[in-house]
Amino acid sequence: MKFLRPLLYTASCAATLAMLSTAHAQGVIKIGEVNSYKAQPAFLEPYKKGMELAVEEINASGGVNGKKIELITRDDNANPGDAVRVAEELISREKVDVLTGTFLSNTGLAMTDFAKQKKFFFLAGEPLTDKIIWGSGNKYTYRLRPGTYMQAAMLVPEAVKLKKKRWAVVYPNYEYGQSAVAAFKQLLKAAQPDVEFVAEQATPLGKVDAGSVAQALADAKPDAIFNVLFGADLSKFVREGNTRGLFKDREVVSVLTGEPEYLDPLKDESPNGWIVTGYPWYGIQTPEHKAFFLAYHGKYKDYPRLGSVVGYTAIKSLAAGMKKAKSSESEKLAVAFQGLQVDSPFGKITYRAQDHQSTMGAFVGKTKNDGGKGVMVDYTYLDGAKYLPTDAEVAKLRAPD
Repeated sequence: MKFLRPLLYTASCAATLAMLSTAHAQGVIKIGEVNSYKAQPAFLEPYKKGMELAVEEINASGGVNGKKIELITRDDNANPGDAVRVAEELISREKVDVLTGTFLSNTGLAMTDFAKQKKFFFLAGEPLTDKIIWGSGNKYTYRLRPGTYMQAAMLVPEAVKLKKKRWAVVYPNYEYGQSAVAAFKQLLKAAQPDVEFVAEQATPLGKVDAGSVAQALADAKPDAIFNVLFGADLSKFVREGNTRGLFKDREVVSVLTGEPEYLDPLKDESPNGWIVTGYPWYGIQTPEHKAFFLAYHGKYKDYPRLGSVVGYTAIKSLAAGMKKAKSSESEKLAVAFQGLQVDSPFGKITYRAQDHQSTMGAFVGKTKNDGGKGVMVDYTYLDGAKYLPTDAEVAKLRAPD
């Protein structure tokens, strides 16, 4: 009996610890986040800060459904296979309740398929290919950022106003770039049937031979250029284009270039007059954005980038969805996100039931070199809801869940 008592005591302690561990786990909602932090730091470092600010705010206000939120991030090495591998680890080892994240369109598509196969909820924050919501769309996947179709639809009316016939295009040769160019060509030809595309430069992501690309475009003598490059590729292209006079007396329409992540590094090389989508944080005076800016600046002593807005809104969206569902279970979340309304720094957005795309919009304006710093001027916020296909068109693009 002497020997039995310690054993019983030990067993009792173990059982108590297990119960406490279970109780702790039940009191936390784990969000697993997968992204290309090492490959795309300009966007994703602010993105992570935006997520962390949202988590802090949500937990300070009591959490979600009586539980605190815990964010667990993993790097996908900008590789679709690695994205799936770490997602599997987040589910099996970390026991996350939901998945979010991805930046590159190819990793986003890999995660979209993973969500479908595993029947596990996934909110794609940043990847812009529309296959995520249409061709590869599924019950468990939603997308926050306005995709390539939406951004092209916002830029094409401005492109038409230029009344230019001969266009050249330059883009990173992977899913996002291909998707953006296809959407722009489709919509511009529909609005201006006599348009011609006289040159096309598809460059390896992160490995642009900017001198050769700029020269090839100049040799084609286009009236205007549609640019889809971003990050370091964009900086190299702008430098070579400036050196070779590519942009002199030539119009440029450019996706993403107005985002501070990509415009700020250009400094005194910043172009004048490019028509762009972007984020003029310094001039947005809405109450929602002022509140976000003050909270972000107060925490980080820095101004937000577009990544900050996307990361912040992604976490706020998940919290709103879980509150509506009164659960973090994938099946219930997949239903709750249909028609879900979320307050964002850009105002209220809605996740459409018909294709799982949010109605977050974008700012369209022009670049200006303001004393050696690139800024956006003459900008307008365009509501994403006005730049999406109709229900009938979506029915042709997307298979039923």
